[in-house]
Amino acid sequence: MDHLEGTRTISRASSGFWQGWLPDDDPRAVVVIVHGLGEHGGRYDHVGQHLAGAGFACYAADHCGHGRSQGRRANIGRMDRIVDDLAEFVGFATAHTPGVPVFVLGHSMGGLIALQYATGEPAELTGLVLSGAAVQVAVGSSLMRSVARLLSAVTPNLGVLTLPPEHLSRDPEVVAAYRTDPLVHHGKVPARTGAEILATTQALPERLDRLRIPVLILHGVEDRLVSPAGSRMVHQRIATEDRTLRLYDGLHHEIFNEPEQDQVLDDLIGWLARHIH
Repeated sequence: MDHLEGTRTISRASSGFWQGWLPDDDPRAVVVIVHGLGEHGGRYDHVGQHLAGAGFACYAADHCGHGRSQGRRANIGRMDRIVDDLAEFVGFATAHTPGVPVFVLGHSMGGLIALQYATGEPAELTGLVLSGAAVQVAVGSSLMRSVARLLSAVTPNLGVLTLPPEHLSRDPEVVAAYRTDPLVHHGKVPARTGAEILATTQALPERLDRLRIPVLILHGVEDRLVSPAGSRMVHQRIATEDRTLRLYDGLHHEIFNEPEQDQVLDDLIGWLARHIH
């Protein structure tokens, strides 16, 4: 396996970090990972290695304001710009590994971004995988969500909400590593980011009937950060007949970082393999 990394220009003319995991032989397909709020692509190193070991070329980019990319910490700016960044990165990945099917795997906020991208019906996309997609956010009171909308216009960088790390995984080593990771944003979620996520989740249901490609939806039943009800709603409303919903009993938000991660990865790779034409 080869591991690549580099930088590229992303939204607001800032420098964005990316990395890739390439198999030793010719890739079977491309998988673009879209990470969640406050984290970075490096937290998916084990996923990238696992996919590369199964013959897939895997790529991940740090969002603007995340990880090793430039920008105000955890402030995504406007959702449409982040979606444009994803579209450009998919193009970058496919140019680097041309001529094979292309899948996008989005986790949490990354799942929401991936849904926005996929419902734009990009011609190059073969299939979509969602992991705990932030369609129905479980944390934060309704009052705090309303305040976030107001503050977004006035003080977009003001923190309004904290994500509790103990709800990410049942594995204490995962939680400890997250707490001490210098590339993770450990402060509150900026008002602008919160407002953009909320506005996107509210408008999303009306876009779901545009989704006609194969979709795999994965979610932990015990997810306390993002409600599994959102994944059920997506499964019910998307137009494609080729849709699979897999709910994992007992698992928390980061299903790829739970003790049962090998089963989740096997499910992912099996689904990808069945959708390579």
